[in-house]
Amino acid sequence: MDGTGANPEMLPREILPGVFVCADVAELARLAARRFVDWAWQSIAKDGNFYVALSGGSTPRELYRLLATPEFRAQVDWPRVHLFWGDERAVPPDSPESNYGMARRELLVRVPIPAANVHRMEAEDPNIGRAAHNYEAVLRKSLPIDDRGFPRFHLIFLGLGTEGHTASLFPGSKIVRETSRWVSTPLVAKLGARRMTLTLPVLEGARRIVFLVAGAEKASILHTVLCEHSDPPLPAQMVTPREGERLFFVDEEAAAKIPATQSQSIPKGKS
Repeated sequence: MDGTGANPEMLPREILPGVFVCADVAELARLAARRFVDWAWQSIAKDGNFYVALSGGSTPRELYRLLATPEFRAQVDWPRVHLFWGDERAVPPDSPESNYGMARRELLVRVPIPAANVHRMEAEDPNIGRAAHNYEAVLRKSLPIDDRGFPRFHLIFLGLGTEGHTASLFPGSKIVRETSRWVSTPLVAKLGARRMTLTLPVLEGARRIVFLVAGAEKASILHTVLCEHSDPPLPAQMVTPREGERLFFVDEEAAAKIPATQSQSIPKGKS
């Protein structure tokens, strides 16, 4: 045990710069929730609000559930939090496949965030291109703009697909190289459907990018993203904040193939 009463083996450890390994998904969610609370207070104190883009998937679900618990819910000034999404499927908001729908069930209905602070992507619109244009208008109205003319999120959560995609930026898609639009609607060939996604320049404008990655099925691609030089680079490799930091919160299974160049536990009070 350390001075906090926690087992040092259970604390997150940094194995590569910015790559923090947790024992399992539950500990990963706890690390992300603690950081969310800290970053929320810092951003609100400095800028008055906390602008966050959420991700879909099973790993973020655990984070949202934890943020909605009494332990964490009361630590966040929810009326100052504005939530957006990194990408969305072309499904109604009540669909089991909706990223917004998952966040609503696990988090939004359980915390006192004003409805006006929740900015979902209306990707179910039959004219998804028009919906993307409308979402860009929402971003322009809601967010501060950086010196390159792109929105400035405080925090963007991202996932990692087994082929190296993140948000709905897939390998080989021309959308990955998009340099002007903020929101795009790529056709996902293997699914035969369009999605709505923030573009790479918008992701790169964030103050902080956090990839949440868990499970043995992600071990190979995580190694590729962090330790190899793909040509052309995978979308997940291309996401690097211009003036911020990129972090990976991963579990032991996902980190299994990464060589541990450093393995230092984080003191509990600093996580």
